[in-house]
Amino acid sequence: MPTEKPWPIEAYLAERLEAAIPKAGLMLPEGARIDVEVPREPEHGDWATPVALTLAKTARRPPRQVAETLRDVLVKEIERDVVSSIEIAGAGFINFRLAPAWLTANLARILENPGVYGSSPVGRGEKILIEYVSANPTGPLNVVNARAASIGDALIRILNAAGYEARGEFYANDWGLQAELFGASIETRFQERLGLPASPLPEEGYAGAYVAEVARTVPEQDGRSWLGLPERERRLRFAGWGIDRMLERQKVDLDRFGARMDRWFRESELHRGGAVEKARARLGERGMTETRDGALWFRSTEFGDQEDRVIVRTNGEPTYFLADAAYHHDKFSRGFDRLIDLLGPDHHGHVQRMQGVIEALGWPRERFEVILIQWVRLLRGGEPVKMSKRAGEFITLEDLVQEVGVDAARFFFLMRRAESPLDFDLELAVKRSEDNPVYYVQYAHARIVHVLEYATSQGVPEPSLAAARPDLLHEAETLTLLRGLAGFPSLVAAAARHREPHRIPMYLKDLAARFHSFYHVHRVVGPDAAVTAARLLLTRATGVVFRRGLELLGVSAPESM
Repeated sequence: MPTEKPWPIEAYLAERLEAAIPKAGLMLPEGARIDVEVPREPEHGDWATPVALTLAKTARRPPRQVAETLRDVLVKEIERDVVSSIEIAGAGFINFRLAPAWLTANLARILENPGVYGSSPVGRGEKILIEYVSANPTGPLNVVNARAASIGDALIRILNAAGYEARGEFYANDWGLQAELFGASIETRFQERLGLPASPLPEEGYAGAYVAEVARTVPEQDGRSWLGLPERERRLRFAGWGIDRMLERQKVDLDRFGARMDRWFRESELHRGGAVEKARARLGERGMTETRDGALWFRSTEFGDQEDRVIVRTNGEPTYFLADAAYHHDKFSRGFDRLIDLLGPDHHGHVQRMQGVIEALGWPRERFEVILIQWVRLLRGGEPVKMSKRAGEFITLEDLVQEVGVDAARFFFLMRRAESPLDFDLELAVKRSEDNPVYYVQYAHARIVHVLEYATSQGVPEPSLAAARPDLLHEAETLTLLRGLAGFPSLVAAAARHREPHRIPMYLKDLAARFHSFYHVHRVVGPDAAVTAARLLLTRATGVVFRRGLELLGVSAPESM
């Protein structure tokens, strides 16, 4: 089974398009790209490009007419054993359908390098720091944090597979009012624990049962000594103890969830190390601040914001925004080419002002990206699970994992775009049927393992790549499965480029459907030895792609179900 067919196929098609454009009397605008990607709908071909829509602008002709002109040249530029047909669709999209000879040659590529299939160099080593989860260290991680953990960790895996150098970081807000309120809440529960007259719980304090749990861990002698301190210092002592305990718990929860941070960064590091003051001074030196009404303001409107922003209050205390600016300055200063922040749904207004202050500090604003992760609604029996964060009544990441498991939780969180709200059906997540997408995908992998084990038990010899007969893989269901396997590398690259991990579970669901269809129609281990060998190679290659895809999601590939 030869592997000398052009690879990667999208690069080959892009090269042929680039060569065909001038031959067709067309000109690509300066700076324009030739994008070649797997279309969302299989009926649109195996690969597609919208380049004719771009060319139409300079040609001043209808895009479809430009596409037809380009196709006439492409049919002479592209080998027939690589692409079997080139079609025009819609407003001017050019769709390519791969030839069976190329599809079967791709099997050898998968099986010869199973650990790297799907990887590519498209990222060219760009260093990216992804800040994700970054929950307040004043309570356990909740389901929105769990969704952020799934998306952030999967995105790092996908980016690294696509040739980027991606790292993950957790930013702990252990400074300021929320930390003090947490400390005051622990103080109240500590006093109650000792039977002392208790300070009233702050109106905006923390009421969850976990606060009492933290208070029970405070050494009695230390706690009693803290009670004799002035109010603010007293609160900070209890807060420091509680934040340390919460961060320990958050680290354990994320580690069990498979989301491992390269660094845990505390906001207090910025304040105590002078980074916040240095950021203020840098903005002042660059003429980006002004004093007004006793406070120091950042001229945010000069960078497109709706209003200027206070960075130092009238009491001399820096705002959270200034600390955040210092943190992003620190991240860029560490040598990262690009920063990606995964933030909650209530951070829309944060994006523009952060881009502005990054530019004001001397960094390119276009190298800062934000992904806003929308809310999660848990459903049980078709009804929303009632939760109240203020009352301390909510389902934690730990609770969720205990109920549905890591695999189901991660897969479900990754099935939709981060920017879309998510309904998480707790009952569906543990259902052992094809209605459950994670079960459906994992079952496909387990079935593949069973088929290969069955072949061995029947004395079927290990199929040889060199002796395989790819021409025997010609049935409709077989070619459909081959096309699915061929699209995986481009899909990973696109998921990385567009920061869309949800493309992977969608692909795996489709691949599972293709494999199940192939399996039900065609007997893998049959009387014809040559056909059996070819189908076993196809089955093994499909297993490789399932494992690679699930690995990118941080989900296991079980060998039995």
